[in-house]
Amino acid sequence: MKIGFLVIDMQAVHLQGVEAQMINNACEHINYVADLLRSNDHPVIHVQDIEGITEANRGEFDTISEIQIKDTDLILTKEYSNSFWKTELEQILRDRGVEVLIIAGNAAEHCVLFTYNGARERGFNTVILQNGILSKYQDVITATYRDRNLISHPVIKYMTNK
Repeated sequence: MKIGFLVIDMQAVHLQGVEAQMINNACEHINYVADLLRSNDHPVIHVQDIEGITEANRGEFDTISEIQIKDTDLILTKEYSNSFWKTELEQILRDRGVEVLIIAGNAAEHCVLFTYNGARERGFNTVILQNGILSKYQDVITATYRDRNLISHPVIKYMTNK
């Protein structure tokens, strides 16, 4: 079974107002899972929201340095909340045979949720990485964990070792 990992909008411009400790904790989980999946030949895709980018603010739209991006990772840009909308994401995942899609990143109430729903609508078995999503609002994270399918890193490790 091929697993895909989406890391959504981990960019300085989109993380303003999110507590540094929350960002560090999410980055630790995201990097661990990304390494685990890479080492088992599963695709890791970093999604960057470029809506509003200009030459003057281009640097703010880079993925933050705490997130490790490797040469084998893919980087996809988008301009809408749903990472599937008007992008090649669905084709990229289908070309790689992805059946299970793990989603992490920012913001739980916008791009994470919209992408989760977009993936489900396209038939992917979709889960949210526990401790891997961010929001300015803790209650949104709590609601996301309560209302969506979750996966923890020990389960991912078990799945990749089968």
